Amino acid sequence: MADPGVSPSSRRTLLACAGAACAAALAGCARYNSNNGGINASQPTRSSAPASQGSGAAAQSGPPVLARTSDIPVGGGKILADQKIVITQPQAGSFHAFTAVCTHQGCIVGTVSGGTINCPCHGSKFSIANGSVVNGPASSPLAPVSIKVQGTSIVQA
Repeated sequence: MADPGVSPSSRRTLLACAGAACAAALAGCARYNSNNGGINASQPTRSSAPASQGSGAAAQSGPPVLARTSDIPVGGGKILADQKIVITQPQAGSFHAFTAVCTHQGCIVGTVSGGTINCPCHGSKFSIANGSVVNGPASSPLAPVSIKVQGTSIVQA
């Protein structure tokens, strides 16, 4: 059953390290997913006061800047692949954000053009105004992501 060439203390060390690695990975997942629930609801109040005191104070205590308003073209959008978010501006001054994960089979959307967010995998298209399906095979809309504009910065709310 046990390998005679491996000491029990080596097995214990290996198991302890594996357990620590799993715990660290799960902690990272918990932090990543916390921005979708009520846990993050207190962030806007915490960061709303310093935001008016300049970008240095806001950057220290507020949510990270996702994009600048000038980065998002009117009638188009920008895909933030690392954050898995797409930010759109259907009309001048009106910004929306959605998950960049296609609801068909989980691909990251590839482009924003012609008033739609486009998935390169199977051709699904979603409205830049509300994330609804314009063209399948996807049958569910892109989930909205809460954002807010602070001056010329777009941050996650």
